[in-house]
Formats: sequence, structure tokens, C-alpha cells
Amino acid sequence: MPQEPKKRHSRQRQGKRRASIHLQIPKGAACANCSNITLPHTVCKQCGYYDGRQVLAIKKNKNENRS
Repeated sequence: MPQEPKKRHSRQRQGKRRASIHLQIPKGAACANCSNITLPHTVCKQCGYYDGRQVLAIKKNKNENRS
């Protein structure tokens, strides 16, 4: 049979335990091709490169080239 807790833990103690369980901001890595910040181990959405080679062919909009 599983053991049961002998006494109830207070809310303060519960909060201390759960304080370390929180979401973290994902770390970004610079793309080797275009230096755009992307998530590690993913294809760059800006240029389509992954691990030094082009994986996706990215279409450029006509409006982006105009300044």
C-alpha cells in the first residue's frame, strides 16, 4: 500500500516547492548563414538554412526589396 502523508503541508511550504517550477524563455541561437536569431536545432525562417545547407527555398516578397 502506498504511504500517506502524516500531516498536511502549509500553503507557504507548497509555494516554496512550486516556486522552482516555472516556464523559461527559450534560448535563441544565431543562424550561421544570415545571423538571424532562431531557436536551436530548427530551420532558419529567414533564409531556409539548417546545419550549413539550404533546406527550404524561401520566396521573397516584392514589397520587401523596396525601401
